[in-house]
Amino acid sequence: MSQWSQVQQLEIKFLEQVDQFYDDNFPMEIRHLLAQWIESQDWEAAANNEAMAMILLQNLIIQVDEQLERVSQEKNLLLIHNLKRVRKLLQGKYHGNPMHIAVIISNCLREERRILAAASMPVQGPLEKSLQSSVVSERQRNVEHKVSAIKNSAQMTDQDVKYLEDLQEEFDFRYKTIQSLEQNDKNSTLIKQEMLALQAMLNTLDYKRKEVLSKIGRVIHEIDVLMSNMLTEELLDWKRRQQIACIGGPLHGGLDQLQNCFTLLAESLFQVRRQLEKLDELLTRLTYDGDPIPVQRPQLLEKVNFLLYNLFRNSFVVERQPCMPTHPQRPMVLKTLIQFTVKLRLLIKLPELNYQIRVKATIDKNVSTVSNRRFVLCGTHVKAMNMDESANGSLSVEFRHLQPKEMKTSAGSKGNEGPHMVTEELHSISFETQVCLYGLTINLETSSLPVVMISNVSQLPNAWASIIWYNLSTNDPQNLSFFNNPPAATLSQLLEVLSWQFSSYVGRGLNSEQLNMLAEKLMGQQVSYNDYQLSWAKFCKEHLPGKSFTFWVWLEAILDLIKKHILPLWIDGYIMGFVSKEKERILLKDKTPGTFLLRFSESNLGGITFTWVDQLENGDVTFHSVEPYNKGRLSALPFADILRDYKVIMADNVPENPLKYLYPDIPKDKAFGKHYSCQPNEVSKPSDGGGKGYVPSVFIPVSKILNDSTEPHSPSDLLPMSPSVYAVLREHLSPTAIESALSSPYSTD
Repeated sequence: MSQWSQVQQLEIKFLEQVDQFYDDNFPMEIRHLLAQWIESQDWEAAANNEAMAMILLQNLIIQVDEQLERVSQEKNLLLIHNLKRVRKLLQGKYHGNPMHIAVIISNCLREERRILAAASMPVQGPLEKSLQSSVVSERQRNVEHKVSAIKNSAQMTDQDVKYLEDLQEEFDFRYKTIQSLEQNDKNSTLIKQEMLALQAMLNTLDYKRKEVLSKIGRVIHEIDVLMSNMLTEELLDWKRRQQIACIGGPLHGGLDQLQNCFTLLAESLFQVRRQLEKLDELLTRLTYDGDPIPVQRPQLLEKVNFLLYNLFRNSFVVERQPCMPTHPQRPMVLKTLIQFTVKLRLLIKLPELNYQIRVKATIDKNVSTVSNRRFVLCGTHVKAMNMDESANGSLSVEFRHLQPKEMKTSAGSKGNEGPHMVTEELHSISFETQVCLYGLTINLETSSLPVVMISNVSQLPNAWASIIWYNLSTNDPQNLSFFNNPPAATLSQLLEVLSWQFSSYVGRGLNSEQLNMLAEKLMGQQVSYNDYQLSWAKFCKEHLPGKSFTFWVWLEAILDLIKKHILPLWIDGYIMGFVSKEKERILLKDKTPGTFLLRFSESNLGGITFTWVDQLENGDVTFHSVEPYNKGRLSALPFADILRDYKVIMADNVPENPLKYLYPDIPKDKAFGKHYSCQPNEVSKPSDGGGKGYVPSVFIPVSKILNDSTEPHSPSDLLPMSPSVYAVLREHLSPTAIESALSSPYSTD
């Protein structure tokens, strides 16, 4: 079943979440019509490879054209109209930046996987629940409402200033008219009445000046309160959501809404600034005793400038954190001399700033806060922000060719690169620029979330563990000394993040039973883990009891195994995976003989095994576990084919496949049939021949089990022999001779 088909079967509350991230940037019609094709492409790789992204974009347009031709024959007018609109969008919006559509589609697919994983969970995790709080949603609506109200107030004040200007011009004209009269004319009754009218007009001017200044003051106060409270909280929440998204959590949105709020506030502040400038202009033409403008205007202008400085400083954000194109799902882990990308945005989108802001990237600017290792950035580290590269027209800049290079120490050697020293050292990529606008000069600076620098790809797993732990445990964006004394993490939150690793990396998250097994493995006992605090050392540094590896290394090896060798089976949900040997026997003991389940090895890194239940002649139940298959063996033969062709020799019996039903009662071929690489190989005779007279050869997984044992002692091994040769051997060799050929020790995993 395709991922999109699974999405369509979700409950309405989950479908509403899906609806939120499909918009005009990537219409849902295309996702629906091209579901199979879209899911078969590597959008994650294309998101960091421009040439690949361009090819995928062109192929996407071809797919749309084919759909357009099909619906044209069906005369579906509405769909024809929508597809033409989409085609125009794809060609016009993404032709100059094909990687952007790859990023959008990749994020949509990833978010679908996360929602599917969440739907399979009995309850929502604590982290995700906090990010989707109704309080947060209410604040978002309040911010947008207040920003709109402030913008309207500033525009209304514009009308008041214009009225004041017109009133002053009328007063000025009438006053100068009286001043131009002869002295005798000034003493006339008519003139005296005019003078009284001018005095009344001056009083009105004074009242209007005070009223305008009061309204300007209220607008400034409302902006100040909004920026100090709700807008700041909203920005911090977005940054926290970005942290969580970087470690596999829900796709973070809301930046476009924030940009709209920041831009409207900046426009309102500049509008108020122009109003104050207009008042200063009116002041030079007319002033009087008790005039409020010279008293209040300087204070208001100072406050406006202060708010503009703060607004611009907060608007300079890292939209997409540093990430190597080769590892798109492991952001903030950077390898020396390997390019990485990072994208910044100015949330104040003003046309006057297009191509006017040059951003400079540096690393470890505050060297006193980091380790003894020193780095420099090679490549293009100064670029101009513009509105042309982003599909949504945001004012942004993307660095695509930066490379970190480690500098030699004064002693002429590289810094300490122990396995944990390196992966626990945090570094920072900083960005600085200057905005010059309407007489204001504002220096801006921001930094990425802490990154880990590695010099060898073997350090990547532990480096990623550091990134997970940091972003799970703190919302401090720049605590580079975090691992000097790393805090413990709540186990319930950690388990939620571990499930995200599976949903984002291999397309299916973990259910409550699988998470319970991981909790027991971490705690060493079966207790409630809601409030359990787990240390960093227990997660990533201390070996598991009786093992030569840590919990995280064991889990990362399983992720790698799934991704490279058993991904379709995992996505279909047929791999129970995380279940202890004790629990699997409880599950299987009352099942039909031949029922089996698949689980990951606890003693071998990156291994998967299967256990089946059997019944002896005396009625006793016995269990058999095959030696775990690792990536080396799975590279030789697909796992689904192993399950199909697996054979067991029971003493003098004919070899047979003991695997009948996938737990709980799914016929094996029904579960795995679509994943078989070819039809089952029938035993052929030598005369049937392969090419040039050779007998066709296949790998057959075979195990030998003795009747008098409740545990297998023979190996699970892959014997490179053809079915016909194996049949001949059975005719000419005794079972004892065959047994002697099966000599590897059987796994006790």
